[in-house]
Amino acid sequence: MQHLISGFTDYLQFEKRYSIHTVQAYQNDLEQFFLFIRSQFDQLDIQAISHIHIRSWLAQLKEMDTGSRSINRKISTLKSFYKFLLKKELITSNPMGKIISPKNAKRLPVFVNEGNMANLMEQPLFSDDFKGKTDKLILELLYQTGMRRAELLGLQLASFDPSNKTVKVLGKGNKERLIPIQAELCMLLQEYINERSNIESLTHSHILTFENGKPLYEKYIYVTVKKYLSLITTVDKKSPHVLRHTFATHILNKGADLNAVKELLGHANLSATQVYTHNTIEKLKEVYKKAHPKA
Repeated sequence: MQHLISGFTDYLQFEKRYSIHTVQAYQNDLEQFFLFIRSQFDQLDIQAISHIHIRSWLAQLKEMDTGSRSINRKISTLKSFYKFLLKKELITSNPMGKIISPKNAKRLPVFVNEGNMANLMEQPLFSDDFKGKTDKLILELLYQTGMRRAELLGLQLASFDPSNKTVKVLGKGNKERLIPIQAELCMLLQEYINERSNIESLTHSHILTFENGKPLYEKYIYVTVKKYLSLITTVDKKSPHVLRHTFATHILNKGADLNAVKELLGHANLSATQVYTHNTIEKLKEVYKKAHPKA
C-alpha cells in the first residue's frame, strides 16, 4: 500500500499545496489504518477493503478511548484518500460511502481576557536585549493579527509594508492574505528589523531571528508563548493558537463584522469563524446576570 500512500501525499503536497504538517498527518493516519488492516486481515488488496473493515478499525480506535475529533480527522483522511483512488481509477467503488462520522462535542475556544493581555503588554516583563525584543514581537504579532504559528515563522522582510501598515502572510493552501496592523506595532516591527540588520551572521530573510543569525523554530514560539501567558492567566491551554482565539474573540466583542474576522483569520468557510460568536454570547450572558434585577 505504500506506493498508494506516496502517490496520495505527493498529490496533496504538489497539487493541492497542503502544508508539510497536514500532509504528514494524512500519511500517519493512512499508515496506522493499513497497519491495522495487515494485522487483523492479513494482506488485503485495496479493492477488497470494505466498509466493514473500516468500521472495525474505527471501533478499535473507540475502544482505545480515541476522541471523536481525532476519529473524525481519520475518517476525513480516508475519505480524501478514497476519492483520490477513484479519481485515478485505482478502485471501482468507495467504501467510505457507508461510513458516518461521530458528532463532535462543541468546545468553546479558550482565550485570555482583555485585562490580562493588557497587563502582559504593559508590564516590564520582557528584557531589553535582542531576545526580549524578539519575545515581545512574537506575542504582539500573534495577539494583534491572529496569525497562525506557521504564518508567523514564515514572515519575510518583504512581507512587511510599513507605508501601508500591513503584513502579508502565507496561510493554509499557500493562500496569501494582507493583515492591517496598528501604528504602534508597525513601529515595533520597523525598530526590530533595523536592529536585526546589525546581526552579521544572518543566514535568512525571515523577520524573526535568533541573535546568532539563525531563524526561529516552532518549539521556540510555543515555549515563549507558554512562558509569558503563564505569568498572567490560569487558562489550561497556553499555546500560540490561544492568542489566535484571543484576537478573534476580542475584536468580535468590540463589534467587528464576522465576515471581516473571517478574512483576517484566513478561514475558508464562515462556519469556522462562527465558533467565536459563542464566546461573545457568553459575555453577554455574564453582563445580563450582573446587571438585570431579575437575573
